[in-house]
Amino acid sequence: MSDFYSQYEYWIAATQLLLAMLGMGATLRVRDFAAVAKAPWAITVGCVLQIIVVPLIAALFLRFLPLEPGVAIGLALCAAIPGGTLSNIFTFLGRGHVALSIALTGVTTLACLVTTPFVLSLLISQHMPADFTMPAAQIAREITLILLLPLIAGMVLLQAAPAIAPRFSKICIRGSLFFVLVIVVGATASGRVDIPRFGLYNFAVVMGFMFALCALSLMLPRLLKLSSRDTTAINIEITVRNGNLGLLIKASMFPAVLGATDPIGDAILFTVLIYGGAALLVGLGQIYVHRWLNRNAPMSYPA
Repeated sequence: MSDFYSQYEYWIAATQLLLAMLGMGATLRVRDFAAVAKAPWAITVGCVLQIIVVPLIAALFLRFLPLEPGVAIGLALCAAIPGGTLSNIFTFLGRGHVALSIALTGVTTLACLVTTPFVLSLLISQHMPADFTMPAAQIAREITLILLLPLIAGMVLLQAAPAIAPRFSKICIRGSLFFVLVIVVGATASGRVDIPRFGLYNFAVVMGFMFALCALSLMLPRLLKLSSRDTTAINIEITVRNGNLGLLIKASMFPAVLGATDPIGDAILFTVLIYGGAALLVGLGQIYVHRWLNRNAPMSYPA
């Protein structure tokens, strides 16, 4: 299993992201983006948090904490990716503004074609090996081919065949989760996910970064007088990020090589996996907290 994973890591990561975005696209309609027009202040706050504030928080962690290169790059990667489709589901379960959540995911996903390479270039240059060149054009190309085009294809399917789109979406999402499991098992079997070597300090740093995002994205919308349901959508969207994209970019920047060790690439992989797993658990907690905060609000459904 370890040899297979090392040989095909990039294509496994690409497949899991492609399936995830097909599944997400098959739940979206163009009119879902109407939330941008209906709630311009809320969408602006969410986008500013996602595109500007989150990378700034990552920059503070990288500036003031002693971090090994792989963990620093992993945090920057987590900051550079948008929210994922899971945040939309969690927002629904937390009685948040689902249309706003979907619009935020869609807008920041489209924007990441530019923002992800840009944020990575700003944050990680000093942590990279001397001979490393940021593959910004390659990252943008992969985002276009493996993230944006499948997303659009899923939306076209929903428009053309709404009867089969929900089933198709479920199959794609489950397939994506299967390939994420393959990544975890393959990386563990090859010795690349080594908990003792990663260390408690690095684990605490990743958790601290996630809780910083969670706390700020809860407090700032409240300070700006957004509604409780809008706050729910933004809080979950900022916390629960698109780890699928993070795994692909990691595999593109630091591909696994059969029989070779790569401490930086391994630490990046583990950082992204830890953040994704922890955010899933915290997201479940957010559901219960926000359900209580929004206990008098009806469950909302996307139009």
